[in-house]
Amino acid sequence: MSSSFRKFAERELELIGSRVDDPEEGPNKWAAENVLELIDVFEKQGHSGASAPIILSIFNKVARWEPVTPLTGADEEWTEVGSAKCKPKWQNKRCPHVFKESNGRAYDSEGRIFREPSGACFTNRDSRVYIEFPYTPKSVYVDAPASK
Repeated sequence: MSSSFRKFAERELELIGSRVDDPEEGPNKWAAENVLELIDVFEKQGHSGASAPIILSIFNKVARWEPVTPLTGADEEWTEVGSAKCKPKWQNKRCPHVFKESNGRAYDSEGRIFREPSGACFTNRDSRVYIEFPYTPKSVYVDAPASK
């Protein structure tokens, strides 16, 4: 028997064209199956109005490979990923878009995200923002002029 929570999710998914009973295998059917599986688990865990926002917030960060507490910059947070111009470079284990150069300076490669008038977003070398620890990753959206 479907709960009201699951029925709500099914209706919302249907509005975006995602249905479990879609006869065609593809992303729409997979999206519905996966989201409803998460809904079932979430409901089975019995979250209330108090616990649901906490769990959703933590899950959202972890599922997006984002840290739930500020980065410390401690040695154990880094893994060597190669070198640039024969100098070592490290990547943060807790946040994959934070790097450290051989001179010890750390930066967030997604500190600035450029947004075109169409809404399309991109990063490039100018996205780099140098940081200090403790650091909570954040991105600033910068409106970019239309491409020629």
